[in-house]
Parts: sequence; structure tokens; C-alpha cells
Amino acid sequence: MSLLLNGLAASSGIAIAPAYLLVGSELPVQKQHISDKNHEVARLHDSFALSRQELQAIRDQAHQRLGQRAATVVDTQLTMLDDPVLFDSIEQHIVSEQITAEWAVQKVADHYMAIFERLNDNDYLQARGTAMHDLAKRLLSHLLGVKLPNPRQLDHRAIIVANNITPTDTAQFDRRYVAGLVTDMGGRTSHFTIMSKTLSLPVVVGTKKATTAIKDGDLLVVDGIHGKVIVNPSADELEKYRLLAGKFAQEQEAWGALRNQETISQDGRHFEVAANVGTLADIQDAQNNGAEGIGLLRTEFLYMNQTKLPGEDQQFDAYKQFVAAMNQQRVVARTLDVGGDKRLEMVPLPHETNPYLGFRAIRIGLAKPEILRPQLRAMLRASVYGRLAIMFPMVATIEEFRQARQILDEEKASLEKAGVPVADNIEVGMMLEIPSVAMMADLFAQDVDFFSIGSNDLIQYLFAADRGNTRVAYLYQELHPAVLRTVKRVIDAAHAEGKWVGMCGEMAGNPLATPLLMGMGLDEFSMNSGQILHIRSLIKQMNTRQLQPLVHRSLNAQTASAVTAMVKKFLKENNLE
Repeated sequence: MSLLLNGLAASSGIAIAPAYLLVGSELPVQKQHISDKNHEVARLHDSFALSRQELQAIRDQAHQRLGQRAATVVDTQLTMLDDPVLFDSIEQHIVSEQITAEWAVQKVADHYMAIFERLNDNDYLQARGTAMHDLAKRLLSHLLGVKLPNPRQLDHRAIIVANNITPTDTAQFDRRYVAGLVTDMGGRTSHFTIMSKTLSLPVVVGTKKATTAIKDGDLLVVDGIHGKVIVNPSADELEKYRLLAGKFAQEQEAWGALRNQETISQDGRHFEVAANVGTLADIQDAQNNGAEGIGLLRTEFLYMNQTKLPGEDQQFDAYKQFVAAMNQQRVVARTLDVGGDKRLEMVPLPHETNPYLGFRAIRIGLAKPEILRPQLRAMLRASVYGRLAIMFPMVATIEEFRQARQILDEEKASLEKAGVPVADNIEVGMMLEIPSVAMMADLFAQDVDFFSIGSNDLIQYLFAADRGNTRVAYLYQELHPAVLRTVKRVIDAAHAEGKWVGMCGEMAGNPLATPLLMGMGLDEFSMNSGQILHIRSLIKQMNTRQLQPLVHRSLNAQTASAVTAMVKKFLKENNLE
């Protein structure tokens, strides 16, 4: 008899293959005091050296098998390992507290991971938290004399089942043998995104009990479209999923044909489907997946792992590459968005009890113009190499936006006076994340060139619920009528002033939200690159005029579940599932 496990779909596709359990020994660490501090420090040195050797070998293999994208995952850990601050912090705990090396490693790793885990809206920093966990586990394996699971031992086509998949596990996969992935833990984390882009594997995460419910060799169906895993499927289930796999393959081929086409609905309305990017490496993914622009360029990558602020020339060189690479497609660059619990070593910030509502983003830029002005100058200089738009994050009042724009205008005038060329078509807008702005969108729309709705923060502020807090995560409801009404209010206000509206939060890449956002008139959808072709395909199959009854009913619904049911029914009736 078959068994159904439910989880989250982290990467689309269907796989049918036997299970291969990648389950290693636990690495329990207990607090122990020691008398020989020098011996423990020497053990720590050895664990760092052995880990470095292993990671370098894994990195080289990943680069050879999977390319630079996968190797970058391991590079993050090597960078951490070579950072003297990490080693010194662990050594300090050993010496000052007279504890074992393994307990000191655990303490320092827990400290860093607690910080990273709070950074829910920054994929780059989330990836560093995952990397720190993986690195700490490797260091502990050498200190405790425990072998880690080795994915390279897989020598036949199979679906890997694990408690969690680490970045270095991913880097060791052999594309000939790994058919799919299933995990107990996890969400749609960035290293899964990297892996799925590189290997094109169906992935289901967060099943909670896969490693206990599945045995080595069990036949599995991994449904990475709907987030389901079927253990030892029946003949009927196998036939159903073989047909579904064939349909998915046909869809992928059809989506691929959209790469070089415009995204135009059935009634002739053009929508722009763009990519969210955070590094130069993301540009290639965006182009390969048919991005029509960059809807969100996260500039924080230039500031991370630095001991001093990046100079204007360094920033200019980076922005120039982004803008030039997109061949006159629009690049929306967001000014530095850090603060609160997203800290920079070179920018001292006060401790805050509620950092999400604290000193962050444009608030820092306006208070510290020595940070904002060089960044704006670099962006202005890069503008002549393509089509650039500049976006200020976390704006709450009209005064803030006007102050930021005045600084931008001053820097533009200064550059032009010095004979430095600056484009004359730069759009200047803001990320709309705060309900106060949505309420006054009609007035803001008179000043801005565009809005880009940051749905992630906007939703949690609307419901006064931290989406990273598991106790209140149920309140993060993208399809709630309150969210839809807020979005429509913003779109209507902007269009009344002849301005365009984009969305760069996760909601923009949600297929269930697509017909509603289309019907409300959203102009630009910006998302992770892997979602672009799917959303473009949906848009091209729908008619915005025919979506109006669905939008009307959804705006007047009482619950998110009611809206979800209506959208699913609409998609099913129109063969758009």
C-alpha cells in the first residue's frame, strides 16, 4: 500500500526512482571543561586544516561537474574558514572559559546562525546561515571523529532522502545518478535554488518524516510541482505520474520557446516579467530564464564581508556590469537595504529590540549621507551603459522620499558640472513596503516615477506578524483580501498619475496570485529567475478583461482560503493548472 508525504515544492518536476537514504550519525556536543587549553587549540587548528582540505577538494569537483555556480556554494564556506575572526572567536572561548574545542565551535556557530536565521528577507544572508551550519558540522565531525554522509557513494539513479541537504552535499551530487531530493527539514532556501538551477531536479522539502517513513530502495514518486512524495506507489499512481511527467516535459519545452518573446496577454496587454538578482552570477540565470529586465538589484552584496565601505569606483564597476549586461532592458537598483538585525561591520548601529521597525534602509542612508551619496554617484555614472532605475527602500513619508531624491539630484548636478556623463532617462521610485505609503499612494504617486511593491514586508506589516516567527507565520497570507485591496489601491493611484507599478516580493512569483495581479493591472512582475518562464506562460494564456469578475469576487471575499479556492477553480476551468 502506498504512503503519501506532504511537503513544500522547492523545485518543479516529477521523478520516479528508488530511494537512497543520506543519513549520517548525529553530532551531539556537550559542555565540558578542560585543563589543557593548548591541546584544545591545537585540535581546533587540525579541524580547520582538515576541513579546508576537504572543502577545496569538494569545490574542485563541483566546478568540474556542475560549473562555477555550484562551486560558489563551497567558496562561501572556504571564505568563512579563512576568516581569522571566526577562528579567533572560537579560540577565545576555549581559553577564557576552559572548554573543549567542539563546545566552543558549537557556541560560536549557534551565535552566528541565530543572527542569520532572523534575516528572512535577504537570500544572501540566509545562504550564509546555511553555510555556517554546514561548516560547523564539518569542523565537529573532525573533532568528534565522526564521518559525514558522502553523496559521492551513490552509483545508481536514485532519489536522495535526507534530514536536510547541505550546500556541500549539493556540490558533490553526480547529475547522472541524482533523480530528485526529499528532506525532512527546510524551506525554499537559496542553496536549493542554486542546486535546482544547476541540476534541474524535482525537490520536495519539509516533509518532517521522510527519513523515518522511507527505507533504502523504496520506490518513490517525487512531485516537485505540488510538493508531494508517494512511497511505493500503486500501478495506477505510477501511470498517473508518468503521464504528468510527460506533460511537464512538454510544458518545459513550450516555456523555453518564450525566452525571446514579449509577455503579452490574450487581449494584447504587455506585462514585464523581470528577475530579482543579488550577484553578478545571477545575471546569466536571469537571461537564460527569459527575464525582460531586472526588477530588483540587491546592492548589499558589495558591502558584505568587508571591513570598510566600498568606494564609489568599486560600486560603479559593479553597477556598470549589471546595466550593460541587460542590453537596454530596465535594471531597478535598490539603494543599500540594511539595518536592525542586518548589520554591517563598518557601520556601527544601535541595539534595537524591534529591528524590523527600526533604523534601517533609507533611514540609515538619510542619516548617514556618507554612505548614500557615493552609492548614488556610482549608480548615476553607470546609468549611461544601459537603462537604469533607482529605488529607495523602506520609505515611510513623503518627506523621506523628497529628501532622498534631492540628494540624488544634487549628486547628478555635481557629476554633470564635472563633465561626467549621466543618462537623462533615469527613473526614480521607491519600494512600497509600509502601509502608511499605501494609504497615501495617490499623493506619493505625484512625486515618484514608479512603485515597486515589496510584498514580503508589506504583508507582515499589514498583519503585524513576523513571517519568520513560526507561531504567527499562518498570518502571512498573500491572497488575503486585505493584501489584494492594498495592492489594488496602489496600482490605481499610480495609474491615475501615469506611473507604473511593479512587485518584487515572493507574491510576484506565485502562480495563484498571477491572475489577480494581472487583472488589477500590475505592470511588472519581478521574481527569482527559475519562476519567470512559468509566470510568463500563464500571462500569455489569460485575458485581463475576462479576469475582472475573479478580481471583483476576490476583493470582496472574507478570507484568504476563499480567494485561493476561487483562483484554483478558475485555473482548473481554463486548463491553466
